[in-house]
Amino acid sequence: MKNNTNNSFAVVTGASSGIGLELAKQFAQHGFDLLIVAENDEIEDAATSLESYSVSVEQAQIDLANPEGVEEFYEMIRQTGRPVDAIALNAGVGAGGDFVRGTALEDDLNVIDLNVRSTVHLAKLVLQDMVERGQGRVLFTSSIAATMPGTFNAVYNASKAFVQSFAQAIRNELKDSGVTVTALMPGATDTNFFHRADMDDTKVGSGEKDDPADVAKTGFEALMAGDDHVVAGSFKNRVQATMAHVLPDTTNAELHRKQAEPASSKR
Repeated sequence: MKNNTNNSFAVVTGASSGIGLELAKQFAQHGFDLLIVAENDEIEDAATSLESYSVSVEQAQIDLANPEGVEEFYEMIRQTGRPVDAIALNAGVGAGGDFVRGTALEDDLNVIDLNVRSTVHLAKLVLQDMVERGQGRVLFTSSIAATMPGTFNAVYNASKAFVQSFAQAIRNELKDSGVTVTALMPGATDTNFFHRADMDDTKVGSGEKDDPADVAKTGFEALMAGDDHVVAGSFKNRVQATMAHVLPDTTNAELHRKQAEPASSKR
């Protein structure tokens, strides 16, 4: 499908499924042409489904956990010849389990590479263009996990604490630039995240979760309103995020343990 240059243009990372795909749908429903990316070949099916909204959709299968992948993807953005009106930096992964005895170092470092390093890398490149132009919107997918120590998901929660702090800091730096920065903070959401993180046998992994479509709608509305952050999903998430700021870290760590400890480790 040819680009409709009368449409706004949005970029979404981690868009093959889950919150990322639903964010892409929100942009498409509101008339944005799209460039979407994910590491798996499901991104092709995602792109096909998004074309039903009568917008232009381009897709890329690239692993953003590699610096070369970020540079390759940014070059794709530049080659469109279009200014990025909005970008959703959503790609992320977890690695559940005991940090010392249960997770592989390679998996832990991959969490940092994708959730932290690639987010900083791509944000640096795209935001420079937005600031030069004097307009743009950025949505970071953070998490309520950012508010608490992540027992049995230690690196993931730490990565989201970084993303949350990073988003709020650059939002303040750019307050007079015409560029807005919003952090989306979902709770447990019905996506493939917990299976990929090897957390199927945890309380949070097997429990009730929020609809990713609802989470994405909340995030999109906050982005368009220029809000600094939004806690998405159930009322319980908002209570949890609030209480996490009140309770000591030792208590939050123990509460997280009850949710994320693998059943096998309790035997």
